Amino acid sequence: MTGQLAEISARLGTVKQLDAVVGAMRGMAAARAQQGRNLLPAIRTYAGVVAQALAQALQLLPAGLAAAPVAPGQRGLIVFCAEQGFAGAFTERVLDMLLREGGDSELFLIGSRGAARAAEHGLHPGWTAAMPPHVDGLAGLANRLGDALYTAIHTRALTRIEMLLPDWNPQQGLQVARRPLLPLDPGRFATPHSRNPPLVNLPPAQLVEGLAEEYVHAQLREAVTIAFAAENEARMTMLTAARGNIGRMLEELGMQERQVRQESITAEVVELAGGSRAVAARG
Repeated sequence: MTGQLAEISARLGTVKQLDAVVGAMRGMAAARAQQGRNLLPAIRTYAGVVAQALAQALQLLPAGLAAAPVAPGQRGLIVFCAEQGFAGAFTERVLDMLLREGGDSELFLIGSRGAARAAEHGLHPGWTAAMPPHVDGLAGLANRLGDALYTAIHTRALTRIEMLLPDWNPQQGLQVARRPLLPLDPGRFATPHSRNPPLVNLPPAQLVEGLAEEYVHAQLREAVTIAFAAENEARMTMLTAARGNIGRMLEELGMQERQVRQESITAEVVELAGGSRAVAARG
């Protein structure tokens, strides 16, 4: 009985330690998700400002040049997967969509755990990067991703680039969307023609090119931030469920401990009572 009680007490202590670790991990995931979400309004405001400037700059180009047809060529696909574990089916959902719709696209994959899982599926991205652990590193990742994209465009003739972007919805959970990135659709920047075009000190084509690159960078910043927040929200949800299971386990172990302790006390009382009767009988 004493050995059983010691075993249950030891297990109870271990589960309590696990509960503390899971709680800390959940807290970090929640904080990181919130930090990522807090960045999005500013990023989207910036993208809107650049889009407005690009719309005005496009009016300076000769008619038809802004909507030039896209030459056929290799496609690129940016894929956001999980960087760490305990994120449920985050990576699997993205890779399932990639295997269904990826085709022969050149892959740019973000997320170390996702890269490992992609290799297990026989996928070999042309470029990979780790998702930063903190929001401070997201701008740098967007810069490196943009550099890799433009290098591929110039050296391997990529003409169309899309993203498989996971996002987290509180009602529906994880959603993976296919989002176009390049080429930019001039229709997205349509605006009534102004009688007073903006004053510029650059050739219109050069100005449009610079603004287009800035807009693409804003889109990459937004996508990286959404994926960062979504992974942490998925992790937070999984750890919340795990903590619920741990709570139920603690309750069961606590009941077992109390029951075994009570049985041990009862056995000792019975033994003492039996010893008292034996002494009385001898007297």
